[in-house]
Amino acid sequence: MKNRFLSESKTTKLGIIGGSGIYGLEGLSHARWTSIKSPFGNTSDSLLCGKIRDLEIVFLPRHGRGHKIIPSNINYRANIDAFKRLGVTDIISLSAVGSLNEELSPGDFVIVDQFIDRTYKRNKTFFDNGLVAHVSMANPTCQRLGGEIYSAAVAKNLPIKMGGTYVVIEGPQFSTQAESELYREWNCSVIGMTNMPEALLAREAEICYSTVAMVTDYDCWHPEHDNVTVQTVIDWVNKNSHNATLLIDQLTLQIPYNRNLCPHSCDTALDDSLMTEKNSQDLKLVESLDAIIKRVLS
Repeated sequence: MKNRFLSESKTTKLGIIGGSGIYGLEGLSHARWTSIKSPFGNTSDSLLCGKIRDLEIVFLPRHGRGHKIIPSNINYRANIDAFKRLGVTDIISLSAVGSLNEELSPGDFVIVDQFIDRTYKRNKTFFDNGLVAHVSMANPTCQRLGGEIYSAAVAKNLPIKMGGTYVVIEGPQFSTQAESELYREWNCSVIGMTNMPEALLAREAEICYSTVAMVTDYDCWHPEHDNVTVQTVIDWVNKNSHNATLLIDQLTLQIPYNRNLCPHSCDTALDDSLMTEKNSQDLKLVESLDAIIKRVLS
């Protein structure tokens, strides 16, 4: 089965999730805000659809326009389900983060390749009793897409690092100094509140996913920056947003508009992942997952 699917190709449709301070997207032609009904509830906002050059784009502000939703209450399942229903093949997560590494300064970008999930209030899977599935998260982001983003950033001389671990905390409060020091001992690179279960759900939905972590502060471990404030974060968010716009524009020049299926199996993550036998499956759950599991059930 895998060989047959890997021989196929698909047209790229790029999804962009805007984090703190990024509530719209410049340069879109034929732009329109579209509401998508999801069996998992309401998305964070309507989705902005359009094109940059000839590449189809779908943008979603993670916290809603005006930043109305706290990290714990984001409907991650509805957001990813909506991207899937719109035919998105690749997702870039633009995320404001704190630095846990002296070498990562405010203004720097990091292409994240690992997560440590410290959240505990969130629905973390599309699957449930009656339809059980286990996907691999050993490599939770798409290395192919991450490489393309890195290349675009280098072409625009943006400060970017390839690879790093993002520790995801529940929030909405910032971490204590003891917690911050602990995460540094774990060799985490950056800290934030939103990328899990977002990355996991994208994997279950068989959408390639990559995080661009945009550093806004040093968290509270740094002796010269031990009091993280919202104003500090906002100041750097505004500066980073400009560079994020440059990055996306350059990426639309470089990313293949038609590509083979992902060599890292993001597009086929559900192959051999469904555990529940067909005669034991919950038909209502199967129906709600029509966009997510259509490929494997067909």
